[in-house]
Amino acid sequence: MSKIELVRAAMVEAMKAKDKDRKDSLSMLLSALKNAEIDKRSPLTEDEANAVIKKELKQTKETMDTAPADRTDIIEEARKRMEVYQEFAPADLTVDQITEIINGVLKELEIEAPTAKDKGRIMKVLMPLVKGKADGKVVNEVLAGMMK
Repeated sequence: MSKIELVRAAMVEAMKAKDKDRKDSLSMLLSALKNAEIDKRSPLTEDEANAVIKKELKQTKETMDTAPADRTDIIEEARKRMEVYQEFAPADLTVDQITEIINGVLKELEIEAPTAKDKGRIMKVLMPLVKGKADGKVVNEVLAGMMK
């Protein structure tokens, strides 16, 4: 089953259970996935669907973080929406897994001790390997920790 079919099935269940908040969140996620599919003009791959879900999660988190403290309704709605999105989001790579990938890239580029000068070259090869699987900030921090 594709992500769109999974989200649609979960939305139908939420409708039957009369869970309005969950149905609304799933409806928004389904809309984002369908819009991405329309923009691409072909069915989304698993990685592309995961990227859309990650993007929605990130935007919802930003909404929650930028909402004024006295607007608890917005914060609570964003929190509930994030919980629903988490069910469909792929798990991020761990720091150990990211380190393994970085070590593989270093071997490929024949770099024994990475320096700040090598960072651009490393990131160019590294980011396509972890795109949609890990947060870019975390990848950058792990790489920076390995540099001399």
